[in-house]
Amino acid sequence: MPTPSLPSESPPSAPDCWKCRHFGLTYEPSRPYLCRLMGFKSPQLPSRDVLQADGQHCRGFAAKPLRPQP
Repeated sequence: MPTPSLPSESPPSAPDCWKCRHFGLTYEPSRPYLCRLMGFKSPQLPSRDVLQADGQHCRGFAAKPLRPQP
């Protein structure tokens, strides 16, 4: 039985790593994205790695605090 492949784009309900307080960038060109909560670096957005590994969307998402407007 063939294994189903993941869609090329995350579904709309997937958390946006760019808006998560645990998301970061590294200086490593081969692994530019970082999840501080789960402690790993990746060549793709961490939420996609979590979906591939677990089959569920990331449950560690925490929104970044809003910056005060000048």
